[in-house]
Amino acid sequence: MVVLNKIYTRTGDKGETALGDGTRVAKYSMRVAAYGTVDETNSVLGLARLHATGEMDAALARIQNDLFDLGADLCRPEMEKDGEAGYPVLRMVDSQVVRLEAEIDAMNARLEALRSFILPGGSALAAHLHLARTVSRRAERMAVELATMESVNGAAVKYLNRLSDWFFVAARIANDDGRADVLWVPGANR
Repeated sequence: MVVLNKIYTRTGDKGETALGDGTRVAKYSMRVAAYGTVDETNSVLGLARLHATGEMDAALARIQNDLFDLGADLCRPEMEKDGEAGYPVLRMVDSQVVRLEAEIDAMNARLEALRSFILPGGSALAAHLHLARTVSRRAERMAVELATMESVNGAAVKYLNRLSDWFFVAARIANDDGRADVLWVPGANR
């Protein structure tokens, strides 16, 4: 259980922060950048949910919770030492990726095939989901780069990869099942 009874600690005043295992690192480290961008994605979803209802809102709530799991995963280095923690370490699992894939398939079954790229926009919800898509792609790029330097849970990277796809398809659903998508017209303004 997390208890936050004091919000500021002053421990980061010199440009360092603590990871999940207590290790102190620079606030600009790739690991902090990766999980910080996951947090940014989550904040964008908070805006998207202002425009969501029903199952879409419920799905976005599930993803927001997953993103906290993902941040907890990414903020804890050295996966090989998880057994030494003295408590169960929270890591992303393949079933979270499988759930996203099933949801993508269900949403995509409602849509006509694309014959053009689409421009981000349409409804307010779709616009926010496209923003979430691009921020989650940045988080994925950072997690992949981090994996070239340190250990990263493969399920975390897979989740981020599927997540941007989920946001793309969900944005089409939010645009009247794709009927209100804004299509790219190549060279339209030449």
